Amino acid sequence: MRDWNTKGRDRLARLEAGARFAVGKFIEPEKLVAFLEAVLKPGDRVCLEGDNQKQADLLAKALCKVDPAKIRNLHMVQSGVVLPEHLDIFEAGIARRLDFSYSGPQAGRIARMMFGGQIELGAVHTYLELFARYFVDLTPKAALIAAVSADKAGNLYTGPNTEDTPTVVEATSYGKGLVIAQVGEIVEQVPRVDIPADQVHFVVDAGRPFYVEPLFTRDPAAITETQILTAMLAIKGLYAPYGVRRLNHGIGFNTAAIELLLPTFGERLGLKGKLCTHWALNPHPTLIPAIESGWVEQIHCFGSEVGMEDYMLARPDIFFTGPDGSLRSNRAFCQTAGLYACDLFIGSTLQIDLSGHSSTVTGSRVAGFGGAPNMGSDARGRRHPSDPWLRAGQEADSTGNPALRRGRKLVVQIGETFGEGNVPIFVERLSALDLADKLQLDLAPVMVYGDDVTHIVTEEGIANLLLCRDKDEREQAIRGVAGYTEVGRARDRKTVERLRECKVIQRPEDLDIDPLDADRSLLAAHSIKDLMRASGGLYRPPSRFRNW
Repeated sequence: MRDWNTKGRDRLARLEAGARFAVGKFIEPEKLVAFLEAVLKPGDRVCLEGDNQKQADLLAKALCKVDPAKIRNLHMVQSGVVLPEHLDIFEAGIARRLDFSYSGPQAGRIARMMFGGQIELGAVHTYLELFARYFVDLTPKAALIAAVSADKAGNLYTGPNTEDTPTVVEATSYGKGLVIAQVGEIVEQVPRVDIPADQVHFVVDAGRPFYVEPLFTRDPAAITETQILTAMLAIKGLYAPYGVRRLNHGIGFNTAAIELLLPTFGERLGLKGKLCTHWALNPHPTLIPAIESGWVEQIHCFGSEVGMEDYMLARPDIFFTGPDGSLRSNRAFCQTAGLYACDLFIGSTLQIDLSGHSSTVTGSRVAGFGGAPNMGSDARGRRHPSDPWLRAGQEADSTGNPALRRGRKLVVQIGETFGEGNVPIFVERLSALDLADKLQLDLAPVMVYGDDVTHIVTEEGIANLLLCRDKDEREQAIRGVAGYTEVGRARDRKTVERLRECKVIQRPEDLDIDPLDADRSLLAAHSIKDLMRASGGLYRPPSRFRNW
């Protein structure tokens, strides 16, 4: 007769092994390394909570100290590879295989380790894709998570930076794995119960808050006039004609410029109340002036942002907050909202090829792509109409029965033709293909596929790829906004001019935008201090952004 409870008995054995180092559910920090050696086994699949922003840093440091003779060849499944410790465990032989989504701060090191054979790559996932696999074939045996506080029963309060925690815990706990939480403090009563105690098996009091990266803070002082020009083009040439109200912005100075132009340039165009009212977005500080001037009606957040806690507490009509007043973020829910409920995604990239494929992989960096492929993809399961969605669908396919025509999500790549270090973003061949060759991957890590990209915006203008009727037109439309890069200089000038006449390409002058008007005086805030003032002193920027 088949044994139907092997997973349950395995967890029970691990619980009994861990109990030797705990008082009830609670472990002293100095016993943490021995505890992990007791509850983990070689080859285990482990989720170490490395999110976009919040990190289970105490648990990461402890995992680095386990004896590789006892714990080795772990299969790490985690959203973000952010801390040095996330890669130290591979150098030590504690971990071997990796499935992840994002590695921004460790992009260079992870590339070297992959090329050097120290990391066996499973796949680079989108967030939703990785979350989905937690419930199918990547269910963790143990989840090492982070929370703000716990009560004496083990109920957890995760606070504004809830992020991935509910998803990780749900998959692990109900999949018969162990959930081990580091918390900043033990309290009599948590402000709200974000993770119930019956899903938490062990708790360690770190005695300090977990590390949070202010990933979405952009200093207005660093926004350039070229970025302001691309923002003006996006607002007047895309947001206005399509009537975009529901949207997501990626990370970057170009989108920060858009946010800071809404109360000025957008107001001048008479667009307030017509655009940018509902967002799936982290609480970007650069959105404060637009919120304060009445542009924004509601924001659902993937995570929080350092220093925005008091501001969100004071704006409960805008943000999803709990009974304690603090933000309740949830990356899985917000990714779903961005995929299905938003009409536009706009973000930056490092490379765009002649088909419109975009990637954040370069010859020396593997940054991953997080949620951009979810935000920047056309959800074919969508069934509800909206004006922007229907108009984009009509541009993509003007024939056939309109009632049966699919709409299209607007997926926009925005950036200057030459990026950081004067490196062109337009290339004939993506570096992602070279990575796939070197690592013998079946699939190159492309962030947004070209057939999902609807528009490209640079200082040269806007290329509307929806209106391109064949591969050659698409290539020339991309070359037409690639400026003085090698890709841009190889354009067919007659074809590009014809595409401009058809409004496939629109230059600034075609939209009555004078590039000389792209001045920093247009920004609703010129510094971090201005953002703090706009918030009425509620925004408390991290110390590294305080230069006054």
